[in-house]
Amino acid sequence: MILEGVVTNVVNFGAFVDVGVHQDGLVHISQLCDRFVADPKEVVKVGQVVKVKVLEVNEKLKRIGLSIKQAN
Repeated sequence: MILEGVVTNVVNFGAFVDVGVHQDGLVHISQLCDRFVADPKEVVKVGQVVKVKVLEVNEKLKRIGLSIKQAN
């Protein structure tokens, strides 16, 4: 599923994106783009609107895995 969301936080290992559910989803650093990324802040910033693909939903751990590179 492809969704549109807003980046809420950028951390060393990726970015958190609000896709309109109770829990923000995580875009791991490896799923930000097709090239190597040393610092996620080079690729995304807080408040940026992005398209993401839902990779995994784990209700037990309350985690949502997302990908920006697979959504494009």
